[in-house]
Amino acid sequence: MDTISNLVMGFGVALTPFTLLLAVVGCFLGTMFGALPGLGPANGVAILIPVAFTMGLDATQSLVLLTSVYYGTMYGGRISSILLNIPGDEPAMMTTLDGFPMARQGRAGDALVISGVASFVGSFLATIGLVVMAPVLASIAYLFGPAEYFALYLLAFCTLGGVASKNQAKAAAAACLGLGIAMIGLDNSTGLPRYTGGNMHLMDGVDFLVAIVGLFAISEIFIFIESHGRNSAIGVTLGKLTIPWQDLKASTGTMLRGTGIGFVAGVLPGAGASLGSFMAYMAEKSILGSRGRFGQGDPRGVAAPEAGNNAAAGGAMVPMLTLGVPGSGTTAVMLALLLTLNITPGPTLFRDQPEVVWGLIASLFIANIVLLVMNVPMVKLFVRVLMIPAWVLLPMVTMISFVGIYSLSGSTFDLLLMVVFGVLGYFLRKLDVPTVPVILGILLGSNMEDSLRRAMVISDGDWTFLFSTPISIGLWIAAIAGFIAPLFLRTVLKKPPVPAMEANED
Repeated sequence: MDTISNLVMGFGVALTPFTLLLAVVGCFLGTMFGALPGLGPANGVAILIPVAFTMGLDATQSLVLLTSVYYGTMYGGRISSILLNIPGDEPAMMTTLDGFPMARQGRAGDALVISGVASFVGSFLATIGLVVMAPVLASIAYLFGPAEYFALYLLAFCTLGGVASKNQAKAAAAACLGLGIAMIGLDNSTGLPRYTGGNMHLMDGVDFLVAIVGLFAISEIFIFIESHGRNSAIGVTLGKLTIPWQDLKASTGTMLRGTGIGFVAGVLPGAGASLGSFMAYMAEKSILGSRGRFGQGDPRGVAAPEAGNNAAAGGAMVPMLTLGVPGSGTTAVMLALLLTLNITPGPTLFRDQPEVVWGLIASLFIANIVLLVMNVPMVKLFVRVLMIPAWVLLPMVTMISFVGIYSLSGSTFDLLLMVVFGVLGYFLRKLDVPTVPVILGILLGSNMEDSLRRAMVISDGDWTFLFSTPISIGLWIAAIAGFIAPLFLRTVLKKPPVPAMEANED
């Protein structure tokens, strides 16, 4: 009953006209961001964080806007995957395997509708899972002490980027770089400056948002300049849109199975939508066997990964809200927003600020309905986003980034630091080093250090205290498994199934 009453309170917050408008605008912008190849959910959210601060939005309104963008990008990523065979983001990679063959068969409209419905089913059911699981996990989180939290942070570092990264050593190096940056500033215990170089601007440490906007948005600008040039534009065409009722009926079981797999993948810290999409596709292919035409334009090959990656997006909200540990790169960006607003995610968030949590959850239900209504009839409009030339897009992103960051601190030093992080992000991406572990290190480094110090103080320096409870032991085992497992899965993840049509051509 408490859950129902809290959800009713959340809808009271979410259904206010301005909050509802933010959800609709966030869904629209998110779908456009997702349709742009390579931009992805983390970049889309990072670009709009400065906008949220510039508009003076409170915590609930900011979260509603950014989570709507998050869900919207997960919907939008399928558009370029199906029409251009270019994934809008990593989770949409599996959608290209059957989405693009359907488009080549003249069924692009059917593929877009099926993927839109599958995205709705996955994200809507995942939001229900968030309602059920979040309070339970929040109550379990009260059992966590400093040793358990240290192991939990370690789990996040070991798993985040492990599946998405091409090189486990590079992911580990990126996490260490982030932890090193988190050490900059005054020591929390002694008050002594660390790694500041005598610069007064660094005494308070590196601002999360400066690093995030630099590593994601500014580096993306550099990548665009290099890869697209000044007059780059992609032209696409789309035929008549119809609703393939027969295919939707046949894909119902596929959507439900993909949702379950994706949600579990999302709840695991660091696994995220990429793993959810991959596992949902491979599981469905194994279940159907010779009855499916996977890789040749099977509608179920579109429904499975789309339900999986959107369910994972909802599942990733569970550890972020209840434990303060992001379940994906995008929730790591949103975690930075919460910390900047002096809101600490964790079990006490449900008790101390229920209007923030339940207002957000209610807005996710609304956003899912808005996205379904918006994505089917308005898909032709979103397709036109792919025709925006880079010389128009780049100045807009640059302006939003600089104005937003300056409005936060009024410091030109932060603008210069943002550009430095942009250059760093550019070179990291050129070297194929993931940037998400860097962000995670900056976000969680201070908390991880504090947990380790408290554990050592409580145990009088006995390091075995870190393994003294069943919860901490379980988290250590999960962390080790999360770091090692991708080493064995790498060849499978790097080589998705080759479409049978192409195999025959060879």
